[in-house]
Amino acid sequence: MSYCSGKVAAITGAGSGIGRALARHLHGEGCRLYLSDVDEDGLEATRRSLAGDAAVATDRVDVADREAVARWAEAVAAGAGRADIVINNAGVALADPVAEARYEDVQWLMGINFWGVVHGTTAFLPLLQRSGGGHLVNISSIFGMVGIPTQSAYNAAKFAVRGYTEALRQEVAGSGLHVCCVHPGGIRTNIARRARGGAGGMTAEERGARFEQFARTSPETAAAKIVRAIEKRKKRLLIGGDARYIDLVARLFPVNYPALLPGLGSVGQQ
Repeated sequence: MSYCSGKVAAITGAGSGIGRALARHLHGEGCRLYLSDVDEDGLEATRRSLAGDAAVATDRVDVADREAVARWAEAVAAGAGRADIVINNAGVALADPVAEARYEDVQWLMGINFWGVVHGTTAFLPLLQRSGGGHLVNISSIFGMVGIPTQSAYNAAKFAVRGYTEALRQEVAGSGLHVCCVHPGGIRTNIARRARGGAGGMTAEERGARFEQFARTSPETAAAKIVRAIEKRKKRLLIGGDARYIDLVARLFPVNYPALLPGLGSVGQQ
């Protein structure tokens, strides 16, 4: 029997990418799933991809909406009475220089990438604590370790997720609650294609194709590593050789790393 068998897991952004891969992996290990996304078609496709969906509940939830996330947590509490694993995964992208970025686009990104994590954490924290040994996983990025041109808003959100999660981990030390911050490198998802902004004058397809040249890790591999980190109660997880390399360069050369990471700014979101 796997570690996750019989546990209750809630995952945001489950309609595609890492979220869908996590749902499939945890479902295969016998988890009872509560899945959310704003993309109802993608969420339904995820549900259909799971063999036997009796232990799967899906809800359209905008994680930027605090009340919507709170209602979702209440629905999980009513249905399962607890949450053993909560993964704040939902994320979007924006590629624009600071001088050109629209204020409303920056707000949109921060609402999902940072406030979505805050809303998910605060809404589910009582349920995680009720489980007696819960796991909270917040998805940051390797772009939460380094600043990249045209990625100021994305960097800001992912740096914020990192700081928020690391502070929370210290606050709950000794309580039995496991808190992990995840920093993926390039993962082969549609985040670059769906990004807002017009940096570089590229179309969505051109941006996605360029990103895929650098994105070496599949969502399935990322999901497996996250689940393994849950089992081992890891506090921080870097996913991909690119993430480990960028993290090392940033730690060794905290001021001069941009000169050692040429071309990274043109890759897009991680």
